[in-house]
Amino acid sequence: MQTGYRPYPQQQVPPQQQQQQQRTPHSAGQRRGGIGPMMSSGPHHQVPLTQAQIAQQQQAAAMQVEMAKRRSRKPTDKNLPDNIDDCAVGDMAVRYRELRDFERRLDATMTRKRLDIVDSVNRSVKRWKTLRIWITNTAEDQVWQGNGINVDTFDFSSNLEPTYRVKIEGRLLDDDDDLDKDDDSEDNEGGSDDADRMEEDTKPKPKTPKYRFSHFFKALSVDFPSNRKGIDQVVEWKKPERAGPSSSLPAAADFDELTFKRSGDENLNITINLYRHEEPERYAVSPELEDIVDMSEATRQEIVMGIWEYIKLMGLQEDEEKRNFRCDDLLRKAFNIETGSIPRLHEYITPHLKPLPPVKLPYTIRLDEEFHKDPQPTVYDVRVAVDDPLREKMSSFLSNAGYANMLKEAASLDDQLAIIIHAIHVSKAKHAFLTSLSQDPATFVRDWLSSQKRDLDVIMGESMRGTGEDATGDEWRKGGKDSIWSTVNARESVTVMLSKQPVLPQR
Repeated sequence: MQTGYRPYPQQQVPPQQQQQQQRTPHSAGQRRGGIGPMMSSGPHHQVPLTQAQIAQQQQAAAMQVEMAKRRSRKPTDKNLPDNIDDCAVGDMAVRYRELRDFERRLDATMTRKRLDIVDSVNRSVKRWKTLRIWITNTAEDQVWQGNGINVDTFDFSSNLEPTYRVKIEGRLLDDDDDLDKDDDSEDNEGGSDDADRMEEDTKPKPKTPKYRFSHFFKALSVDFPSNRKGIDQVVEWKKPERAGPSSSLPAAADFDELTFKRSGDENLNITINLYRHEEPERYAVSPELEDIVDMSEATRQEIVMGIWEYIKLMGLQEDEEKRNFRCDDLLRKAFNIETGSIPRLHEYITPHLKPLPPVKLPYTIRLDEEFHKDPQPTVYDVRVAVDDPLREKMSSFLSNAGYANMLKEAASLDDQLAIIIHAIHVSKAKHAFLTSLSQDPATFVRDWLSSQKRDLDVIMGESMRGTGEDATGDEWRKGGKDSIWSTVNARESVTVMLSKQPVLPQR
């Protein structure tokens, strides 16, 4: 059933105008096409090639065929011929075979080590180090600082407002300065009241660090007391995004210290929140999933591998379909399913992942005179993950241009070695020929001529069964790759016979 459309009214066109429209389907004042020349709607015919272009294409095709023939004739065998020890001087053949065996073992070892390096680089192994954070504050224009007011006058007004500056500075400790070697220690360890720790908190020598304080965090915020919150008390910093994957961080995201200034003349208890920046990102694991993977914080890849190891350990894979698994009590409690699919593990674990809570650093802003007589910073040690220092060296090893040049040089030496081995094969054949000729010249020449005639008949396709050769044996009826029909001579004979032009009888 066709869809009905509402007809629209049409104008009555005079017969003369109808004939004109039939002769000229497009009106003279109306443009027939858009911008640019109008092209026909049918298939476009290609411009015929000139004789020079045809000759150039034929020459290129002939050159490709010639290069393929040269590559096929290129010797590749690097094994010495058999029984070369009988006609070689010294132990050259033995030493060559030993070198070949050593080369095979060396190539296998280098390939295995290179694959191990590639796997190590792709796995992105992390190493835990200590980031030491110093928090201190200064006071300006406080009442106890005088503010330049003359106490003998009655005018105590001043335009100066008491302010303070809080400085947050972080340094990544070297291995020699890393005092916290326990992996089970907490992220936050305050030491503002410990005099022994203050003596050890000497700042490292100035040098160009690879990792800076801002590299480990994507955002920072400061929580003030509820009675002091306001527009002037908001302190936030967010790391700007990179312009591209290979671009460097902007100056606003590459620093070791952050300072903010606010007004106030009373001691304040604040909390500094540091939000981690990790690649790949780690998540807080739910208690249900933590019972399975035995990790409270992990990346997605680590959680998936932990669940996969648990499935293998408990033997929960289906017998027929290995991609499916049965759920025991722990998996059923976490995923709320009876059977699951391994490719969908990422989907199963997503509801159990939450962003890591920020690192909270409490600090008291001291604005009293007694503290500033001998100010001491508050120090925290935070455990952060950095790339394995060997990863950069391994990456440079994989991208080393000298390795490609070495492979090209080794391939060139292999080509030269194959040519030399081919020459040795030819010399060995000449040696065997002359040795047999010297032992019994007459018999050797007769047998050699007979063999050459038989081979020529076979190649030319003129040898019939039972004439040129004794083709009555069982070996001619035997098939398979070890039969006579799989030899080079048989293949060449069949090729010549098929390509031979038949002779038509003359009338």
